[in-house]
Amino acid sequence: MTAATGSATRIVTLDVIRGVAVMGIFSVNVIAFAHIFPSYMNPSAMGLEGEADLATWFANFIFIDGKMRSLFSMLFGASMLLVIDRAVAAGMSGASVHYRRMIVLAIIGLLHFYFIWFGDILFLYAMIGMIAYAFRRKTARSLLIWSAGLFILSAAMMGASSAYFRSTQAEAVAADATRQDVMEWSKASVWGQQSDEKTAKDIAIHRGSAVERAGHMLTERALEPLGSLLFVGPETLALMLLGMAGYKSGYLTGEWVDRRYRNIAVLTLSIGAIASAVIAYATWCSGFDLPTIFFNLVVAQLPFRIMMALGYAALIILIFRNASPIRDRFAAVGRAAFTNYLGTSIVAALIFYGDGLGLYARLSRFEAWLVVPLVWLLMLAWSKPWLDRFNYGPFEWLWRSLSRGKLQPMRRMRPEPLPA
Repeated sequence: MTAATGSATRIVTLDVIRGVAVMGIFSVNVIAFAHIFPSYMNPSAMGLEGEADLATWFANFIFIDGKMRSLFSMLFGASMLLVIDRAVAAGMSGASVHYRRMIVLAIIGLLHFYFIWFGDILFLYAMIGMIAYAFRRKTARSLLIWSAGLFILSAAMMGASSAYFRSTQAEAVAADATRQDVMEWSKASVWGQQSDEKTAKDIAIHRGSAVERAGHMLTERALEPLGSLLFVGPETLALMLLGMAGYKSGYLTGEWVDRRYRNIAVLTLSIGAIASAVIAYATWCSGFDLPTIFFNLVVAQLPFRIMMALGYAALIILIFRNASPIRDRFAAVGRAAFTNYLGTSIVAALIFYGDGLGLYARLSRFEAWLVVPLVWLLMLAWSKPWLDRFNYGPFEWLWRSLSRGKLQPMRRMRPEPLPA
């Protein structure tokens, strides 16, 4: 058994990378559960109370933020292509299988957004995945070219937004600023700061009941899933296409020689980490100035996010090249990544929101992050024993059953004993 293929139906390398990525994503998502939304991008908005909190922000910014999401998006593109290829090989319509899956995923994503957590990525993945289908027959080289073009488009869009934030802020603080100038900056900066009144309302909603939160999401934030398509859609499509290229070239399936993976990991992770550290330091030195935060996070960090995501993939492949019990654990997390992603939302909601422990806006950044290793252990603990007994994770089973229009066999079939 190689690292690339664990059975006729699984590519273990993809599972392991996906498992690490979904675990890494929670390291930054936990802040969006624990604090007001501006704190996710602007640590000074809430929870920055001491050196441990600042160190937590620095570590996540340098090593995790954007990198694991990029890796997860790449794996989505690779897995999407794998599902389509296998559907066609089985004599089914690749388009029918794919679009049914994406429609169901979009519905689950919207339910996740409105009733559990505003940070959903499933709806975004489903809608962008529908577009990515058009690229399925392109060569790895063509996919890389398209991906590069979309990254440039995304950088241009974010650069223009950054320039708008900077000019709007300058007009609002100018000596001759009008009331309209101040209001324009207040509207533009909601992603990074908010009034005490808005914060008090936000805390009341999240410490309240699930019914109250759902009512808030369905009324005041109903259109946000569509906004995310415009804001991060081009970058997400670029990452999916990059993942499709990684699948077709054999890069993400572990088919390259170790020396190439080693060189890529050393080069990309060292350059990316150093550059990210410089960007993080510059952001801190600015006093967490909002236009600086936005530019550094979504524009300056873009090439290094991609670089480090590719480097992490190479490093994970090298570390888990050979079969081992720990590799099996991470692979199981990746096989049940859908359940683990939604499961982290459910667990975090129970910890931070009013229906559970009600710790929302009560912990510092570091204190909130301490939930992360506990959730990681939970993922590693449950995934393999469950998949030893069942064919799918619970939400994978639901997704597959709804997509196919019939209940899928859940319990694994035990092999018949050999005759004596």
